[in-house]
Amino acid sequence: MNFKEILRVAWKSIASNKSRSILTMLGVIIGVAAVIVMMAVSAGTEATIAESIKGLGANLVFINSAMARGAPGQQQRGGLVFDDVAAVRKLNGVAGVSVDQNSSATIKFGNIALESIAIVGTTPDYTTVRDVAVGDGRFFTDQDVDRTAKVVVLGSAVAEELFGEGDPIGQSITVGSTKLTVVGVLAEKGLVSGTNFDEQIYVPISVVFQKFTPSMFARMMGDQVRTIYVSVDESYAMEDVILQIQLLLAQRHNVTLDALDFTIMTQDDIIQTQASTTESFRMLLGWVAGVSLIVGGIGIMNIMLVSVTERTREIGLRQALGARPIDIQVQFLTEALMLSLVGGLLGVMAGVGGAWLFAMLGGMRTVVVSYSIVLSFTSAALVGIFFGYIPARKAAQLDPIVALRHD
Repeated sequence: MNFKEILRVAWKSIASNKSRSILTMLGVIIGVAAVIVMMAVSAGTEATIAESIKGLGANLVFINSAMARGAPGQQQRGGLVFDDVAAVRKLNGVAGVSVDQNSSATIKFGNIALESIAIVGTTPDYTTVRDVAVGDGRFFTDQDVDRTAKVVVLGSAVAEELFGEGDPIGQSITVGSTKLTVVGVLAEKGLVSGTNFDEQIYVPISVVFQKFTPSMFARMMGDQVRTIYVSVDESYAMEDVILQIQLLLAQRHNVTLDALDFTIMTQDDIIQTQASTTESFRMLLGWVAGVSLIVGGIGIMNIMLVSVTERTREIGLRQALGARPIDIQVQFLTEALMLSLVGGLLGVMAGVGGAWLFAMLGGMRTVVVSYSIVLSFTSAALVGIFFGYIPARKAAQLDPIVALRHD
């Protein structure tokens, strides 16, 4: 019997019991679809996180304040201060340096009042570092920061709510109890990494230190800052710039490289950390989905054992006509494989469709990755071969005389 004939007989056997075949394939279909959907959700989450982090700016380095490990009996010291920003800016390979000091207040203009608006105290390099553009007017300058100038740049949404179609440049608004002059409006940027840039206002960081520091404890801390953002020039090696930053700040803070009072991370570091977390989650989901494939394989083995029993006389007749045990084994193994492959194909279609439907109805981004389709389809084939082997071998070992006498 040639391979074409084996396929024809296998398909005829499957088609003769449509309902039973479909129910048998159901476990494989669900397993394959589950693998694709779960990996699509995981990949979509990773892509969203990566885009959010990249959306903070280009080629960023994050310098985070930490506590240095002092000698026994010594008070721990540490933390970044605002003066570190100017020092880091002078390093080779640094395209821009920014720092944020956040607060919130009620903003008023005329009869309009906006409550709990986020105030971002920052530096002139903010637009370069955080990849935002000024839509109208200007951003504040180093001179504004040095002089603690009472100026403000509005996010586009805040400007629209306060002034509508009017021109906000040169107008005075009240932020808390402080009057500030509007010098610019940012171009629309929207929501990035949980922060809506359009619904914030931006003032020189010296103004925040002086006017909007929220607590007595914070005022006692002086000009300490939590995070410094550094944009690295693409023509310089990231590792070299980071080393320069470490050496400079270690010298300024009088600490050793083994006991730094700050940590440095890049965007890629954060993305890799998030990716390792989602990878563990993806592996867990994959194993859960794999259980469905195993259940489907057990169903295939069960139905093939039933098929061997039902077709015992047919097996004996074929052996009497010259079919070898290997021919019988290949025939039943092909039927099991065909069941799993058809189930796998339907599962792929269901998985891709399910991922799309999940994104549409669930509001969560999904990305169907090609390797999940290959992996799930290959797994379905292996399930068919593995669980189809025992029934196929049982069929091949039947005694032809006993088989012919079977009713």
